[in-house]
Amino acid sequence: MNIESVKTLFTLFSGEDVSENYTPIITLAVSEVEKMLLPESDSTDVRLDFLCAAVANHRLQQINSARERAEFTVAGKMLTASQNTALSYSEKLLRDYMNMCEDLIKPKTFMFMSFSGETGE
Repeated sequence: MNIESVKTLFTLFSGEDVSENYTPIITLAVSEVEKMLLPESDSTDVRLDFLCAAVANHRLQQINSARERAEFTVAGKMLTASQNTALSYSEKLLRDYMNMCEDLIKPKTFMFMSFSGETGE
């Protein structure tokens, strides 16, 4: 994975300039994606840069969402129940890049099926 490419893509996805404040989020995202990789995967595949940036953007939106739950009113502040659209869109973006990289990463969910060898005759 190319960290400079990840930083550029993070800026594109989040709209934030990469500064030292966001470096830990990007580093964590790269580490998270490295742990998802299948053993035979090519870690230089450009799709992984997009996935890392999408993970970092989603983590940033989660942090921002936690901060922005308070709404200020004349009487003070109260919690809002509205859905943070930036968070929901970052989740959709992350899901899309996870699907794009499905041949490079371990599946997040497993489905175990059993087939009977008997035909019932």
